Amino acid sequence: MPKKNDVLPLTIESIGLNGEGIAHLEGQVVFVSGGLPGEVCEVQLLKVGRSAIWGKALQVPCPSPDRETPDCPYYPKCGGCQFRHMTYAAELEAKRQKVADALQHIGGVDLPVSVILEADSTQRYRNKVQFPISAGKDGPRIGFYRARSHDVVDVEDCLLQPPEAAAIAAAVRAWMADSGVPAYDEAAHSGLVRHLFLRFAASGVLCCLVVNGEAVPDPDGLVDRLRRAAPGLTGVVLSVNRDRTNVVLGRRQITLWGRDWLEDTLCGLTFRISVPSFYQVNRAQTEVLYAKAAEFAALTGRETVLDLYCGIGTISLVMARTAGRVIGAEIVPAAVADAEANARRNGIRNAEFFCADAADAARRLAGEGLRPDVVCVDPPRKGLAAGVVETIAGMAPDRVIYVSCDPATLARDLKRFVEEGTFSPVKITPVDLFPQTFHCETVVHLRRN
Repeated sequence: MPKKNDVLPLTIESIGLNGEGIAHLEGQVVFVSGGLPGEVCEVQLLKVGRSAIWGKALQVPCPSPDRETPDCPYYPKCGGCQFRHMTYAAELEAKRQKVADALQHIGGVDLPVSVILEADSTQRYRNKVQFPISAGKDGPRIGFYRARSHDVVDVEDCLLQPPEAAAIAAAVRAWMADSGVPAYDEAAHSGLVRHLFLRFAASGVLCCLVVNGEAVPDPDGLVDRLRRAAPGLTGVVLSVNRDRTNVVLGRRQITLWGRDWLEDTLCGLTFRISVPSFYQVNRAQTEVLYAKAAEFAALTGRETVLDLYCGIGTISLVMARTAGRVIGAEIVPAAVADAEANARRNGIRNAEFFCADAADAARRLAGEGLRPDVVCVDPPRKGLAAGVVETIAGMAPDRVIYVSCDPATLARDLKRFVEEGTFSPVKITPVDLFPQTFHCETVVHLRRN
């Protein structure tokens, strides 16, 4: 009977959904952090459950040809990356296979998954940073959570973030230490500074401190330090979050200095981005993603497009350039206001937006007799809300374009479409928006039967 802290030789058979190696021991699945397929690893068992075991590779006597030395001093202690121990080619294939396995085993979809569209750059690509902050022995720790925990690993420089992120984090550390500002204590629900939240765009840098309060000590000193650390800084914002929650941002934002938004150019369009706006974190690969979605939509200038989960209107406005009419629906009122402003900013007059839950929006429009030619959905990680598939089917569009950030919920929803009987997936293309991590975006073209 295997026990915690046992060290055993195990053969890694495949890569799991979260980037870990998969092995078996006495009929149980073993998830091995740091293992690659084909390797026999000396594995220390960290947790022995009833149905699965978790461990980490201590030694790899015969490394896989896909293995390489991690280039980050915090890997794998920091839980931000999962694939820094393998080549990028192997990472891409692992992600493509992850999508294929989910579609086959969860969705019952027997359709080839195309080669994943790779990123030109695997470093410094993120335009959004969320650093949790906690108290440490030598001052505040600003970095990322250790895998499967809320223990903050102090990180001086993350290779996925722009270099300015490290300079800003250092300025916040110094300000907290010099001004005696306490970091947030999650267990006690005490302390002040919870997260450092940054956005980067062509127009500059927006800095937001998430705080367990209404104000911070020495705000002028904070702003001065931040402006010296990041010459491109355009604004400093406080996000008030006094709730016991894992949600990062609070519901109220207070501008300390400058402006509370950035402008960025995406697919030739200009978008205004505020602190709470949803905006893809990899701008270059987002253009690849949206180009593939537009290719699958195959618009000729006459079609009506319904974009559910439209956010600040990014996909809607990209589609509007080659559609007759675009209708976007989004549940967040601020995002709808941003989408309308972005349409005006780009001189786009054939796009309209309204605030509603995706399922309610689809039912309302169907009740009004709307028959879109194309429906585009880009839901959050939990996938489509209940009833959305059936309502889309009732609208009978020619095509559905599904943009997904989670292969498991994508597979579940595709199974719903197939079982409903109106649509079938015909093309599936993964896109790598998140190099070095297990996350993957996928675009699916569904055709009406």
